[in-house]
Amino acid sequence: MKSTLKKTTLLCFLFTLGTAFSQSVADYDLWLSYSEITDQKLSDEYRAHTRSIAFLGNSETLTVAQEELHLGLRNMLGEASFQMDADPNRATLIVGTKDQLHATIKDRLIQDLEQVGREGFVIRTMEQKGKNVLVISANTDMGILYGVFRLLALMGQHQELDKISLVDAPQIDLRMLNHWDNLDRTVERGYAGASIWNWQKLPEYIDQRYIDYARANASIGINAVSLTNVNANALILTTMYLEKVQALAEVFRPYGIKVYLTARFSAPIEIGGLDTADPLNQNVQQWWNKKATEIYALIPDFGGFLVKANSEGQPGPQNYDRNHVDGANMMAKALKPYDGNVIWRAFVYSEHDADDRAKQAYSEFIPYDGQFMDNVLVQTKNGAIDFQPREPFHPMFGAMPKTSQIIEFQITQEYLGFSTHLVFLPKLFEEVLDSDTYRKGEGSTVAKAMDGSLYDKKMTGMVGVANIGSDLNWTGHPFAQANWYGFGRLAWNPYLDAETIADEWLRLTYSNEDAFVNPMKQLLIDSREAVVNYMNPLGLHHIFDTNHHYGPGPWVSELGRPEWNPTYYHNADENGIGFDRTIEGSNAVAQYAEPLQSRWNKPKTTPEKYLLWFHHLPWDYVLENGDTLWDGIALKYQEGVDQVGKMISTWEKMKPYVSKERHSEVQMLLNIQLKEANWWRDACLLYFQTFSNRDLPDGVEKPTQSLDYFKSLKFPFAPGIRPQWD
Repeated sequence: MKSTLKKTTLLCFLFTLGTAFSQSVADYDLWLSYSEITDQKLSDEYRAHTRSIAFLGNSETLTVAQEELHLGLRNMLGEASFQMDADPNRATLIVGTKDQLHATIKDRLIQDLEQVGREGFVIRTMEQKGKNVLVISANTDMGILYGVFRLLALMGQHQELDKISLVDAPQIDLRMLNHWDNLDRTVERGYAGASIWNWQKLPEYIDQRYIDYARANASIGINAVSLTNVNANALILTTMYLEKVQALAEVFRPYGIKVYLTARFSAPIEIGGLDTADPLNQNVQQWWNKKATEIYALIPDFGGFLVKANSEGQPGPQNYDRNHVDGANMMAKALKPYDGNVIWRAFVYSEHDADDRAKQAYSEFIPYDGQFMDNVLVQTKNGAIDFQPREPFHPMFGAMPKTSQIIEFQITQEYLGFSTHLVFLPKLFEEVLDSDTYRKGEGSTVAKAMDGSLYDKKMTGMVGVANIGSDLNWTGHPFAQANWYGFGRLAWNPYLDAETIADEWLRLTYSNEDAFVNPMKQLLIDSREAVVNYMNPLGLHHIFDTNHHYGPGPWVSELGRPEWNPTYYHNADENGIGFDRTIEGSNAVAQYAEPLQSRWNKPKTTPEKYLLWFHHLPWDYVLENGDTLWDGIALKYQEGVDQVGKMISTWEKMKPYVSKERHSEVQMLLNIQLKEANWWRDACLLYFQTFSNRDLPDGVEKPTQSLDYFKSLKFPFAPGIRPQWD
């Protein structure tokens, strides 16, 4: 119970500091607060199921599972409500793998256990010797841990257990968080404080936050984490830092979380003393082989390398006239003896390629299908540009049947208002996963391409760029915790709907009162569309201010590479607005399967949410509702502002269900969001108006500042800013 006692001590200390701090502790606990169940009927039911617990087996993972069960039951039902380590013959709750269960129970679960693999579990109420017994079983200790977390989550949502029969297993193999954390503890695109990894104090000092981080991830099924920025620093692969990574790996191991490291392609030169990093050079191959041996001696379950190569200034195989296959397979050979993986990012676009940036990754990687080793995973962003508030799914999904391809989402809100904006991202994730690629006919969704059911893949995966930092509430905005939670739930089951996820998170984190949950669930579901409306409506994209991506910058046009400029993407002129990706334009539509090619090639058959992504249209183009394009853009910006106003109104009504401190914090953040939504509307419409030469339509508020004012705004110290490349 060491970790539980540490946490209890922390909570008691903070409680003495006052109500505001105790509220912050609630935010620190994330969705694992295990709030007291005050409903007498429900608590009596739960006590009946858990009053006598037989927890079978002994391992590091089972120990943390038993601690978690104890913590959850103590908080929800009280310390005296249950007895641990009871005789299995008299227990009301039995927890054990199939090898530990008595034959009379195991035989009745065997068919279910055959379905759940290594990480799944069964939770079932069964009759034994004339009484009901609740059973959590699995094939492995990790399955037991996941089952314990799920039972506690069901109790936290006040679900009935009397007749429960739940058989569940992850549908994605690799469920991973990517931290863009630097060794100096800054976080690229991080908006919740410094990195939680305190490299100076590691390996000797193990912060309690590392343990609670592992608990939170395991509770939603995340089983891998890369610790450092994809814009990598080779020092992470030196012995000094590997010993620090080893300490973190030992914390994470009982929770089923494997550590990955970002590998800088030029590491053999920078820390290895070689004069080349050419992947076909035998000395380079031997250097990586030796490095892999060193790592696995320290971390036997090391997951592998995550690599960003020949992208945005990062070194890679193309520096030596080699290709992505040469580079990825060289590293894969080094890891192969240890069952390690290479995750090779497909986020590439070159200043030497004049073609549409949206086309470049597809053009570069599709010819390599079938050439990567089977322990190489090609990691592809959800859209072809860069984590925009909305963009069509990446055309690579489903287009590489012979390659293990994994999807990358961004949980941190680089292009979504940072941690001051409330945006429920599972709605975005769901939209992408549900998109039909048509690669094998209708119904060939992105989710099926990712879970292996579209093609037979050795390994499947889903990755999220973490939004976690040293802020006490982990994510900066309290509601940004829902995006971490939602990513994990969708990585476990990519067919979950965002509404279900919102319902779960609200009940586990805030309240089970329907008067709170129902309006707040609607607020969450609507919040993503609101941000699209007040930032990038009707298919506009990448019109953010330069480098920091804080606020609008549609006028930016003088950066060193064309595709870094917002003007490259919106192409506004007196004739209209939008990027022509039709056959007559860049022909990006050709990278999609039919019937999408034909549909998206014509404005009238293109969904209006993607309209300006694929088409450059005149300002007087008529939308489906009869508005001109100019009026439609302006009204969408206003609609986004109005939606934030509605969010504020909804939250005002939630005062009876949350503490004063919690309510005030979110209220202040929503007011920031409203201010910045107005900023987006006014700045963008004033700029685009210089080309449209049209008045704002009725219903759109008039700007209170000039375009020159908005252009004059500078933010050199915006959080999460990326260092300038060489």
